[in-house]
Amino acid sequence: MKHEDGYFTGPGGLEIYHQSWLPDQEARAVFLLVHGMGEHCGRYGNLVDYFVPKGIAVYGLDHPGHGRSGGKREFVRTFDDFLKALRRYHKKVVAQQPGKPVFILGHSMGGTIALEYLAAFQDEFKGVILSSPSLKPAEPPRPVIRTACRFLSYFLPMAGVLKLDPGAISRDRRVVDAYLEDPLTFKGKTPARLILHMLEAMNRIMENAPQLSLPILILQAGMDRLVDPSGAQEFHDRVGSLDKNLHIYDGLFHEVFNEPERERVLKDLETWLEAHLYSTDQ
Repeated sequence: MKHEDGYFTGPGGLEIYHQSWLPDQEARAVFLLVHGMGEHCGRYGNLVDYFVPKGIAVYGLDHPGHGRSGGKREFVRTFDDFLKALRRYHKKVVAQQPGKPVFILGHSMGGTIALEYLAAFQDEFKGVILSSPSLKPAEPPRPVIRTACRFLSYFLPMAGVLKLDPGAISRDRRVVDAYLEDPLTFKGKTPARLILHMLEAMNRIMENAPQLSLPILILQAGMDRLVDPSGAQEFHDRVGSLDKNLHIYDGLFHEVFNEPERERVLKDLETWLEAHLYSTDQ
């Protein structure tokens, strides 16, 4: 396995960090990894270790305001900043792996970003994989909370309003401890502006779901306390693709690739991937 990393200039002149894990032989396909809120693309070792030896190249970037990338933590001027950074990186990946089938893989907030991106660029992918995507809040915000987020987003956009519970990411204590000890994960309260952008993006995604025609695999944690698992079912039911698969893993927490049952989840992903690598139907 070969590892490469570096930076490119993203929206607003921010330095955006990226890294890739490449098989020793020519890659059979590419995962374009889109990580979740408050974390970074380096937290997917189980995915990398499973798929790269099988000939799948994994490419990921740290979103603006995340990981090693520049910007205020978990802050973007607009949701488009995520999409613009991803667009620039996607082009770099395709240039490095010309002609290879590319699957976009989004986890949590990364699923939200991926689906917003696909609204314009789904023709450039072979399929989409969602891991516990943020499509419905774990606790629906009351109207007063939405109003407060709009107010703060305009006047105090960096005001923290929501803090992630690290204990909800996995039932494996080693995963939680590693998250807490990782200097690149954000452990403060998410700014109001990002919360507002996320809520707005979730609404757009549900409205636009019928237009998504790519093959889609959704891997949803059944005991997810960070997103509402019913959002995955609702999206699955609304999405326009005729080739759609939803796995809900009873008892698993949010990060399904980091749960004790991860081998089962990774095998389900492998089975789906092998069936779609060389298929011609979309």
